[in-house]
Amino acid sequence: MTDIDRPTPSDRRTRQRPSKSGKMALGPLPELVGYNLRKAQVAVFQSFQNAVSPHDMTPGQFGVLIMIKENEGLSQSDLGSAVGIDRSTMVAVIDRLESRGLVIRAPSPNDRRSYALRLSPEGEKLLDELIPRIQAHDKAMVKDLSAEEQAQLIDFLRRISRAG
Repeated sequence: MTDIDRPTPSDRRTRQRPSKSGKMALGPLPELVGYNLRKAQVAVFQSFQNAVSPHDMTPGQFGVLIMIKENEGLSQSDLGSAVGIDRSTMVAVIDRLESRGLVIRAPSPNDRRSYALRLSPEGEKLLDELIPRIQAHDKAMVKDLSAEEQAQLIDFLRRISRAG
């Protein structure tokens, strides 16, 4: 790149500013799947936070609690594999949920090197309260889509996740 081709500091500042209308130039971003998925994810996560407020629950923690509820006694490593979380992160997630009194970690009857996970009574109670809220949040997120479009969206997202 020659000095003539190299952008000056004022050129860089100009390109980074939004136009006078307040809209940012997005280039190819609006046509990219990843950009649109990320924008949708942010919207879904913000709505999720509003739905579960004031319970200090993330979508990931909710997913872990559901998996434990539906698969009582599973090990941390099996849970991590199922939800796509590495071992050290899974230990931290379970530590947090256990410290909140939502999960019970007990020695596995089949493998003394691992723990069997189950929900505590408090974890069961919290899920009983959160599930209808989260279902309502989820329904609100796709209210502008027909039932067929909702099914297609889920199918498309599953296909994308398998391709990754």
